[in-house]
Amino acid sequence: MHQLPTDKPTVLARVLEPLARCLTPEVAREIVKLQADSTLQEHVDLLASKNTEGTLTAEERSEYESYVHATNFISILQAKARKLLNQNTLSQV
Repeated sequence: MHQLPTDKPTVLARVLEPLARCLTPEVAREIVKLQADSTLQEHVDLLASKNTEGTLTAEERSEYESYVHATNFISILQAKARKLLNQNTLSQV
């Protein structure tokens, strides 16, 4: 019996695969450029510091975990976008 991976990034990568197949090079380039604005990044950095120090409130922990999950999602999608762009570059050679 074939067992699916249970590692969250691996599962997420598999879930995102159909979406990645829909990417055009133009959309892939835009996805690669995605990043948090400076205000959001400062807030996430503050939450990360508080997490390291063990001083997050329950509400902050929930918020921080949401950012971590969103970052994982975007990072995997960006990796798939980069892969598409690299394949297109190689195929043009």
